Amino acid sequence: MKRVVRCSKFRHVFGQPVKNDQCYDDIRVSRVTWDSALCTVNPKFVAIIVEASGGGAFLVLPLHKSGRIDKAYPTVCGHKGPVLDIEWCPHNDQVIASGSEDCTVMVWLIPENGLVTPMAEPVGVLEGHSKRVGIVAWHPTAHNVLLSAGCDNQIIIWNVGTCEAMITLEDMHPDIIYSACWNRNGSLIVTSCKDKAVRVIDPRKETIIAEKEKAHEGARPMRAIFLADGNVLTTGFSRMSERQLALWNPSNMEEAITVHEMDTSNGVLLPFYDADTNVVYLCGKGDSSIRYFEITDECPYVHYLNTFGSKEPQRGMGYMPKRGLDVNKCEIARFYKLHERKCEPIVMTVPRKSDLFQDDLYPDTAGPEPALEAEEWFDGKNGDPILISLKNGYVPVKNREFKVVKKNILDSKPCFINIHIKSEAKLEEILKEIKSLKDLVSSQEKRIITLEEQMSKIAI
Repeated sequence: MKRVVRCSKFRHVFGQPVKNDQCYDDIRVSRVTWDSALCTVNPKFVAIIVEASGGGAFLVLPLHKSGRIDKAYPTVCGHKGPVLDIEWCPHNDQVIASGSEDCTVMVWLIPENGLVTPMAEPVGVLEGHSKRVGIVAWHPTAHNVLLSAGCDNQIIIWNVGTCEAMITLEDMHPDIIYSACWNRNGSLIVTSCKDKAVRVIDPRKETIIAEKEKAHEGARPMRAIFLADGNVLTTGFSRMSERQLALWNPSNMEEAITVHEMDTSNGVLLPFYDADTNVVYLCGKGDSSIRYFEITDECPYVHYLNTFGSKEPQRGMGYMPKRGLDVNKCEIARFYKLHERKCEPIVMTVPRKSDLFQDDLYPDTAGPEPALEAEEWFDGKNGDPILISLKNGYVPVKNREFKVVKKNILDSKPCFINIHIKSEAKLEEILKEIKSLKDLVSSQEKRIITLEEQMSKIAI
Protein backbone atom coordinates (compact mmCIF):
# COMPACT_ATOMS: atom_id res chain seq x y z
CA MET A 1 0.00 0.00 0.00
CA LYS A 2 1.28 3.43 -0.93
CA ARG A 3 1.40 5.66 2.18
CA VAL A 4 -0.41 8.98 1.72
CA VAL A 5 1.41 11.88 3.37
CA ARG A 6 -0.87 14.63 4.66
CA CYS A 7 -0.15 17.99 3.06
CA SER A 8 0.80 20.75 5.50
CA LYS A 9 2.66 24.04 5.04
CA PHE A 10 4.34 23.50 8.42
CA ARG A 11 5.83 20.09 7.64
CA HIS A 12 9.13 21.68 6.69
CA VAL A 13 9.46 24.23 9.47
CA PHE A 14 13.15 24.99 9.71
CA GLY A 15 14.54 25.64 13.21
CA GLN A 16 17.89 27.34 13.65
CA PRO A 17 19.74 28.73 16.69
CA VAL A 18 21.07 32.28 16.25
CA LYS A 19 24.80 33.07 16.11
CA ASN A 20 26.74 33.19 19.37
CA ASP A 21 26.96 36.98 19.45
CA GLN A 22 23.13 37.17 19.47
CA CYS A 23 22.82 34.94 22.56
CA TYR A 24 22.69 36.26 26.14
CA ASP A 25 25.75 34.85 27.92
CA ASP A 26 26.92 34.47 31.51
CA ILE A 27 23.45 34.35 33.07
CA ARG A 28 23.05 32.29 36.24
CA VAL A 29 19.68 30.69 35.46
CA SER A 30 17.64 29.81 38.55
CA ARG A 31 17.97 26.27 39.94
CA VAL A 32 14.51 26.36 41.51
CA THR A 33 12.80 22.94 41.27
CA TRP A 34 9.39 24.36 40.32
CA ASP A 35 8.34 23.30 36.78
CA SER A 36 7.81 26.72 35.21
CA ALA A 37 9.28 28.08 31.97
CA LEU A 38 11.65 30.40 33.96
CA CYS A 39 11.57 32.82 31.01
CA THR A 40 9.07 35.18 29.37
CA VAL A 41 9.48 37.29 26.24
CA ASN A 42 7.74 40.15 24.43
CA PRO A 43 8.69 42.39 21.46
CA LYS A 44 10.79 44.63 23.75
CA PHE A 45 12.34 42.53 26.52
CA VAL A 46 13.39 39.05 27.60
CA ALA A 47 12.97 38.28 31.34
CA ILE A 48 14.77 35.36 32.99
CA ILE A 49 14.53 34.09 36.60
CA VAL A 50 18.08 33.99 37.98
CA GLU A 51 19.90 32.75 41.07
CA ALA A 52 19.88 35.35 43.84
CA SER A 53 21.19 35.37 47.37
CA GLY A 54 18.84 36.51 50.11
CA GLY A 55 15.60 36.56 48.14
CA GLY A 56 14.36 36.17 44.60
CA ALA A 57 15.30 38.05 41.45
CA PHE A 58 14.86 38.08 37.72
CA LEU A 59 16.77 39.72 34.91
CA VAL A 60 15.06 41.98 32.35
CA LEU A 61 17.11 42.55 29.20
CA PRO A 62 16.18 44.65 26.14
CA LEU A 63 16.14 42.24 23.17
CA HIS A 64 19.05 44.02 21.47
CA LYS A 65 21.31 43.69 24.55
CA SER A 66 22.86 40.37 23.55
CA GLY A 67 26.39 39.17 24.28
CA ARG A 68 27.97 38.71 27.69
CA ILE A 69 25.83 40.07 30.54
CA ASP A 70 27.81 41.74 33.31
CA LYS A 71 27.50 40.06 36.73
CA ALA A 72 26.61 43.47 38.18
CA TYR A 73 23.76 44.00 35.70
CA PRO A 74 20.71 45.30 37.66
CA THR A 75 17.89 42.87 38.45
CA VAL A 76 14.30 43.08 39.65
CA CYS A 77 14.84 42.01 43.24
CA GLY A 78 11.90 42.90 45.50
CA HIS A 79 10.81 39.38 46.51
CA LYS A 80 11.95 37.90 49.84
CA GLY A 81 11.91 34.30 48.47
CA PRO A 82 12.87 32.69 45.14
CA VAL A 83 10.77 33.78 42.13
CA LEU A 84 8.82 30.83 40.66
CA ASP A 85 6.96 32.30 37.68
CA ILE A 86 6.96 35.50 35.60
CA GLU A 87 4.77 36.72 32.74
CA TRP A 88 4.64 39.88 30.63
CA CYS A 89 1.33 41.73 30.39
CA PRO A 90 -0.12 41.23 26.86
CA HIS A 91 -1.47 44.82 26.84
CA ASN A 92 1.61 46.72 28.01
CA ASP A 93 5.12 45.64 27.05
CA GLN A 94 6.65 47.30 30.12
CA VAL A 95 4.50 45.57 32.76
CA ILE A 96 5.48 42.18 34.19
CA ALA A 97 4.02 40.08 37.03
CA SER A 98 6.01 37.70 39.24
CA GLY A 99 4.96 35.00 41.73
CA SER A 100 7.28 33.89 44.51
CA GLU A 101 7.90 31.57 47.44
CA ASP A 102 7.28 34.56 49.72
CA CYS A 103 3.50 34.06 49.04
CA THR A 104 3.11 37.34 47.14
CA VAL A 105 2.52 38.40 43.54
CA MET A 106 4.26 41.60 42.49
CA VAL A 107 3.59 43.79 39.46
CA TRP A 108 6.50 45.78 38.03
CA LEU A 109 6.73 48.66 35.57
CA ILE A 110 10.01 48.35 33.67
CA PRO A 111 11.53 51.62 32.29
CA GLU A 112 11.27 52.01 28.51
CA ASN A 113 14.99 51.34 27.87
CA GLY A 114 15.44 48.65 30.54
CA LEU A 115 16.95 48.79 34.03
CA VAL A 116 19.80 51.10 34.99
CA THR A 117 19.69 50.37 38.73
CA PRO A 118 18.29 47.36 40.65
CA MET A 119 14.50 47.56 41.02
CA ALA A 120 13.17 46.65 44.46
CA GLU A 121 9.92 48.67 44.52
CA PRO A 122 6.98 47.13 42.62
CA VAL A 123 4.02 49.24 41.49
CA GLY A 124 1.68 46.73 43.09
CA VAL A 125 1.91 43.97 45.71
CA LEU A 126 -0.90 41.40 45.63
CA GLU A 127 -1.20 39.63 48.99
CA GLY A 128 -3.75 36.88 49.50
CA HIS A 129 -2.03 33.51 49.17
CA SER A 130 -0.93 31.67 52.30
CA LYS A 131 1.69 29.51 50.53
CA ARG A 132 4.12 30.01 47.66
CA VAL A 133 2.73 31.32 44.37
CA GLY A 134 3.80 29.16 41.43
CA ILE A 135 1.61 30.42 38.56
CA VAL A 136 0.78 33.90 37.22
CA ALA A 137 -1.30 34.36 34.04
CA TRP A 138 -2.62 37.63 32.58
CA HIS A 139 -6.13 37.78 31.12
CA PRO A 140 -5.89 37.68 27.30
CA THR A 141 -8.46 40.40 26.55
CA ALA A 142 -9.31 42.35 29.74
CA HIS A 143 -7.06 45.16 30.92
CA ASN A 144 -5.37 44.72 34.34
CA VAL A 145 -6.86 41.29 35.20
CA LEU A 146 -4.36 38.77 36.56
CA LEU A 147 -4.74 35.16 37.73
CA SER A 148 -2.45 33.62 40.33
CA ALA A 149 -2.37 30.08 41.70
CA GLY A 150 -0.51 28.99 44.80
CA CYS A 151 0.46 25.90 46.74
CA ASP A 152 -2.43 26.72 49.09
CA ASN A 153 -4.55 25.10 46.30
CA GLN A 154 -6.32 28.40 45.61
CA ILE A 155 -6.74 30.49 42.49
CA ILE A 156 -7.12 34.25 42.98
CA ILE A 157 -8.15 36.65 40.21
CA TRP A 158 -6.98 40.21 40.82
CA ASN A 159 -7.86 43.66 39.59
CA VAL A 160 -4.29 44.93 39.29
CA GLY A 161 -5.47 48.54 38.91
CA THR A 162 -6.74 48.54 42.51
CA CYS A 163 -4.58 45.66 43.89
CA GLU A 164 -7.77 43.89 45.03
CA ALA A 165 -8.51 40.16 45.05
CA MET A 166 -11.86 40.10 43.20
CA ILE A 167 -12.44 36.31 42.91
CA THR A 168 -11.03 33.55 45.12
CA LEU A 169 -11.57 29.97 43.95
CA GLU A 170 -11.25 27.76 47.02
CA ASP A 171 -12.17 24.09 47.63
CA MET A 172 -11.97 23.24 43.91
CA HIS A 173 -8.49 21.70 44.00
CA PRO A 174 -7.61 19.20 46.75
CA ASP A 175 -3.91 19.38 45.90
CA ILE A 176 -1.20 21.52 44.23
CA ILE A 177 -2.25 23.20 40.97
CA TYR A 178 0.25 22.40 38.21
CA SER A 179 -1.08 24.74 35.51
CA ALA A 180 -3.81 27.30 34.82
CA CYS A 181 -4.67 28.72 31.41
CA TRP A 182 -7.30 31.15 30.07
CA ASN A 183 -9.33 30.40 26.94
CA ARG A 184 -9.14 32.73 23.91
CA ASN A 185 -11.60 35.35 25.18
CA GLY A 186 -10.85 34.80 28.87
CA SER A 187 -14.32 33.58 29.90
CA LEU A 188 -13.05 30.19 31.20
CA ILE A 189 -9.91 28.73 32.72
CA VAL A 190 -8.55 25.19 32.53
CA THR A 191 -6.40 23.78 35.34
CA SER A 192 -4.39 20.63 35.95
CA CYS A 193 -3.81 19.40 39.48
CA LYS A 194 -1.70 16.89 41.42
CA ASP A 195 -4.85 14.76 41.89
CA LYS A 196 -4.50 13.97 38.12
CA ALA A 197 -7.75 15.80 37.27
CA VAL A 198 -8.26 18.43 34.57
CA ARG A 199 -10.96 21.00 35.37
CA VAL A 200 -12.66 23.62 33.20
CA ILE A 201 -13.85 26.45 35.46
CA ASP A 202 -16.08 29.48 34.98
CA PRO A 203 -14.27 31.87 37.35
CA ARG A 204 -17.01 34.52 37.61
CA LYS A 205 -19.70 31.98 38.49
CA GLU A 206 -17.13 30.11 40.63
CA THR A 207 -18.27 26.75 39.23
CA ILE A 208 -16.55 23.74 37.64
CA ILE A 209 -18.28 23.18 34.29
CA ALA A 210 -16.26 20.12 33.19
CA GLU A 211 -13.91 17.73 34.95
CA LYS A 212 -11.88 14.69 33.95
CA GLU A 213 -10.33 12.58 36.68
CA LYS A 214 -7.12 10.74 35.82
CA ALA A 215 -6.68 12.55 32.50
CA HIS A 216 -3.20 11.00 32.54
CA GLU A 217 -2.41 8.02 34.78
CA GLY A 218 1.20 8.96 35.56
CA ALA A 219 2.24 10.69 38.79
CA ARG A 220 4.44 13.35 37.14
CA PRO A 221 3.08 16.90 36.60
CA MET A 222 0.55 17.59 33.84
CA ARG A 223 -0.11 20.71 31.80
CA ALA A 224 -3.41 21.82 30.24
CA ILE A 225 -4.07 24.62 27.73
CA PHE A 226 -7.07 25.88 25.77
CA LEU A 227 -7.03 25.80 21.97
CA ALA A 228 -8.67 28.44 19.76
CA ASP A 229 -11.71 26.23 19.04
CA GLY A 230 -12.44 25.72 22.76
CA ASN A 231 -10.96 22.22 23.02
CA VAL A 232 -8.38 21.43 25.71
CA LEU A 233 -4.92 20.01 25.06
CA THR A 234 -3.09 18.25 27.90
CA THR A 235 0.42 16.88 28.31
CA GLY A 236 1.20 14.26 30.94
CA PHE A 237 2.49 10.77 31.63
CA SER A 238 1.11 7.27 31.33
CA ARG A 239 1.43 4.72 34.15
CA MET A 240 4.58 3.43 32.43
CA SER A 241 6.12 6.98 32.41
CA GLU A 242 5.50 7.45 28.71
CA ARG A 243 4.91 11.07 27.81
CA GLN A 244 1.47 11.72 26.34
CA LEU A 245 -0.37 14.44 24.48
CA ALA A 246 -4.19 14.33 24.65
CA LEU A 247 -7.05 16.34 23.18
CA TRP A 248 -10.38 16.85 25.02
CA ASN A 249 -13.76 18.35 24.30
CA PRO A 250 -14.99 20.19 27.45
CA SER A 251 -18.63 19.42 26.63
CA ASN A 252 -17.85 15.68 26.92
CA MET A 253 -14.71 14.77 28.86
CA GLU A 254 -15.53 11.08 29.39
CA GLU A 255 -13.19 10.05 26.58
CA ALA A 256 -10.27 11.90 25.02
CA ILE A 257 -10.69 12.89 21.34
CA THR A 258 -7.21 11.45 20.82
CA VAL A 259 -4.17 10.41 22.88
CA HIS A 260 -0.72 10.59 21.33
CA GLU A 261 2.15 8.68 22.99
CA MET A 262 5.65 10.01 22.44
CA ASP A 263 8.59 8.65 24.42
CA THR A 264 9.73 7.63 27.90
CA SER A 265 11.28 10.47 29.84
CA ASN A 266 10.99 12.35 33.14
CA GLY A 267 10.97 15.87 31.68
CA VAL A 268 7.69 17.78 32.03
CA LEU A 269 6.39 18.90 28.63
CA LEU A 270 5.72 22.64 28.41
CA PRO A 271 3.17 23.35 25.62
CA PHE A 272 3.35 26.62 23.64
CA TYR A 273 0.38 27.20 21.35
CA ASP A 274 0.01 29.40 18.26
CA ALA A 275 -3.71 30.15 17.97
CA ASP A 276 -3.33 31.66 14.46
CA THR A 277 -1.85 28.57 12.81
CA ASN A 278 -3.06 25.86 15.26
CA VAL A 279 0.47 24.59 15.80
CA VAL A 280 1.51 23.45 19.28
CA TYR A 281 5.19 23.25 20.28
CA LEU A 282 6.24 20.90 23.09
CA CYS A 283 9.43 21.72 24.97
CA GLY A 284 10.43 19.15 27.57
CA LYS A 285 12.42 20.35 30.58
CA GLY A 286 15.78 18.63 30.37
CA ASP A 287 15.19 17.69 26.71
CA SER A 288 17.32 18.97 23.90
CA SER A 289 14.49 19.05 21.35
CA ILE A 290 11.29 20.93 20.47
CA ARG A 291 8.52 18.83 18.91
CA TYR A 292 5.71 20.46 17.00
CA PHE A 293 2.25 19.25 16.05
CA GLU A 294 -0.59 20.65 13.98
CA ILE A 295 -4.11 20.41 15.44
CA THR A 296 -6.90 19.95 12.86
CA ASP A 297 -10.59 18.97 12.74
CA GLU A 298 -9.90 15.73 10.87
CA CYS A 299 -8.78 12.41 12.30
CA PRO A 300 -6.26 11.81 13.89
CA TYR A 301 -6.66 15.50 14.97
CA VAL A 302 -3.08 15.80 16.28
CA HIS A 303 -0.58 15.56 13.42
CA TYR A 304 3.12 15.24 14.22
CA LEU A 305 5.08 17.68 12.05
CA ASN A 306 8.73 17.55 13.01
CA THR A 307 11.34 17.87 15.75
CA PHE A 308 13.98 20.53 16.17
CA GLY A 309 16.98 18.94 17.87
CA SER A 310 20.11 20.40 19.49
CA LYS A 311 22.91 19.11 21.71
CA GLU A 312 22.30 21.07 24.92
CA PRO A 313 19.35 20.27 27.24
CA GLN A 314 16.98 23.13 28.07
CA ARG A 315 16.39 24.42 31.60
CA GLY A 316 13.44 26.55 30.56
CA MET A 317 11.91 28.23 27.53
CA GLY A 318 10.45 31.60 26.50
CA TYR A 319 8.02 31.98 23.60
CA MET A 320 7.76 35.20 21.58
CA PRO A 321 4.24 36.53 20.80
CA LYS A 322 3.41 36.70 17.08
CA ARG A 323 3.82 40.48 16.89
CA GLY A 324 7.50 40.18 17.86
CA LEU A 325 8.45 38.00 14.86
CA ASP A 326 10.19 39.01 11.63
CA VAL A 327 7.54 38.50 8.92
CA ASN A 328 10.03 39.34 6.14
CA LYS A 329 11.99 36.16 6.95
CA CYS A 330 8.84 33.97 7.19
CA GLU A 331 9.53 33.47 10.90
CA ILE A 332 6.54 31.66 12.48
CA ALA A 333 7.93 31.15 16.00
CA ARG A 334 10.89 32.17 18.13
CA PHE A 335 11.96 30.43 21.32
CA TYR A 336 14.40 31.61 23.97
CA LYS A 337 16.09 28.48 25.25
CA LEU A 338 17.70 28.60 28.70
CA HIS A 339 20.95 26.71 29.24
CA GLU A 340 22.75 26.61 32.55
CA ARG A 341 24.68 29.83 31.85
CA LYS A 342 23.03 31.40 28.81
CA CYS A 343 19.86 32.15 26.86
CA GLU A 344 19.83 31.12 23.19
CA PRO A 345 17.15 32.33 20.74
CA ILE A 346 15.92 29.68 18.28
CA VAL A 347 14.20 30.91 15.12
CA MET A 348 11.56 28.75 13.37
CA THR A 349 10.97 29.66 9.71
CA VAL A 350 8.94 28.26 6.82
CA PRO A 351 11.19 28.43 3.72
CA ARG A 352 9.51 30.39 0.90
CA LYS A 353 10.98 31.57 -2.40
CA SER A 354 8.85 34.71 -2.66
CA ASP A 355 9.76 37.94 -0.83
CA LEU A 356 6.11 38.99 -0.65
CA PHE A 357 4.07 38.94 2.58
CA GLN A 358 2.79 35.39 3.18
CA ASP A 359 -0.90 35.79 4.11
CA ASP A 360 -1.36 32.08 4.84
CA LEU A 361 1.44 32.10 7.47
CA TYR A 362 0.32 35.33 9.11
CA PRO A 363 -3.43 35.64 9.58
CA ASP A 364 -4.49 38.62 11.73
CA THR A 365 -3.18 38.09 15.25
CA ALA A 366 -4.04 39.35 18.75
CA GLY A 367 -2.76 42.90 19.22
CA PRO A 368 -1.78 44.75 22.41
CA GLU A 369 -5.06 46.68 22.74
CA PRO A 370 -7.38 45.19 25.43
CA ALA A 371 -10.99 44.50 24.40
CA LEU A 372 -12.37 45.24 27.89
CA GLU A 373 -11.57 47.13 31.05
CA ALA A 374 -11.19 45.07 34.25
CA GLU A 375 -14.49 46.33 35.71
CA GLU A 376 -16.41 45.32 32.55
CA TRP A 377 -15.02 41.78 32.72
CA PHE A 378 -15.83 41.39 36.43
CA ASP A 379 -19.36 42.65 35.63
CA GLY A 380 -19.83 39.70 33.23
CA LYS A 381 -18.83 41.03 29.79
CA ASN A 382 -16.68 39.02 27.36
CA GLY A 383 -14.58 40.33 24.48
CA ASP A 384 -12.62 38.56 21.75
CA PRO A 385 -9.01 39.66 21.16
CA ILE A 386 -8.64 42.80 19.01
CA LEU A 387 -6.75 41.55 15.96
CA ILE A 388 -4.01 43.37 14.02
CA SER A 389 -2.41 42.66 10.65
CA LEU A 390 1.32 41.93 10.48
CA LYS A 391 1.55 42.84 6.77
CA ASN A 392 4.04 45.69 7.31
CA GLY A 393 5.52 44.19 10.46
CA TYR A 394 4.39 45.14 13.95
CA VAL A 395 4.86 48.83 14.77
CA PRO A 396 4.68 49.38 18.55
CA VAL A 397 2.12 51.93 19.69
CA LYS A 398 2.66 54.11 22.75
CA ASN A 399 1.75 52.12 25.86
CA ARG A 400 -1.13 53.39 27.93
CA GLU A 401 0.02 54.86 31.24
CA PHE A 402 -0.02 52.10 33.85
CA LYS A 403 -1.71 53.19 37.07
CA VAL A 404 -2.24 51.32 40.30
CA VAL A 405 -4.73 52.81 42.75
CA LYS A 406 -4.41 51.01 46.08
CA LYS A 407 -7.63 50.92 48.05
CA ASN A 408 -6.02 51.35 51.41
CA ILE A 409 -7.47 53.64 54.09
CA LEU A 410 -4.04 55.10 54.76
CA ASP A 411 -3.26 55.67 51.08
CA SER A 412 -6.67 56.87 49.89
CA LYS A 413 -6.88 60.53 48.91
CA PRO A 414 -10.08 61.45 50.82
CA CYS A 415 -8.19 60.78 54.05
CA PHE A 416 -5.56 63.39 53.14
CA ILE A 417 -8.25 65.86 52.03
CA ASN A 418 -9.97 65.42 55.41
CA ILE A 419 -6.75 66.02 57.29
CA HIS A 420 -6.12 69.05 55.08
CA ILE A 421 -9.60 70.48 55.75
CA LYS A 422 -9.26 69.88 59.49
CA SER A 423 -5.83 71.53 59.62
CA GLU A 424 -7.13 74.55 57.65
CA ALA A 425 -10.01 74.99 60.14
CA LYS A 426 -7.56 74.73 63.05
CA LEU A 427 -5.29 77.36 61.48
CA GLU A 428 -8.22 79.80 61.06
CA GLU A 429 -9.15 79.27 64.72
CA ILE A 430 -5.58 80.03 65.85
CA LEU A 431 -5.42 83.15 63.65
CA LYS A 432 -8.71 84.39 65.15
CA GLU A 433 -7.31 83.85 68.65
CA ILE A 434 -4.12 85.75 67.79
CA LYS A 435 -6.20 88.62 66.35
CA SER A 436 -8.37 88.80 69.47
CA LEU A 437 -5.25 88.77 71.68
CA LYS A 438 -3.71 91.58 69.60
CA ASP A 439 -6.93 93.60 69.96
CA LEU A 440 -6.88 92.97 73.73
CA VAL A 441 -3.23 94.08 74.01
CA SER A 442 -3.84 97.27 72.03
CA SER A 443 -6.95 98.14 74.12
CA GLN A 444 -4.94 97.55 77.33
CA GLU A 445 -2.15 99.76 76.00
CA LYS A 446 -4.63 102.60 75.40
CA ARG A 447 -6.04 102.12 78.93
CA ILE A 448 -2.53 102.23 80.46
CA ILE A 449 -1.70 105.44 78.55
CA THR A 450 -4.97 107.08 79.79
CA LEU A 451 -4.26 106.04 83.40
CA GLU A 452 -0.68 107.37 83.19
CA GLU A 453 -1.98 110.75 81.94
CA GLN A 454 -4.48 110.94 84.85
CA MET A 455 -1.74 110.05 87.40
CA SER A 456 0.55 112.80 86.07
CA LYS A 457 -2.23 115.42 86.46
CA ILE A 458 -2.83 114.34 90.13
CA ALA A 459 0.89 114.54 90.85
CA ILE A 460 0.99 118.17 89.63
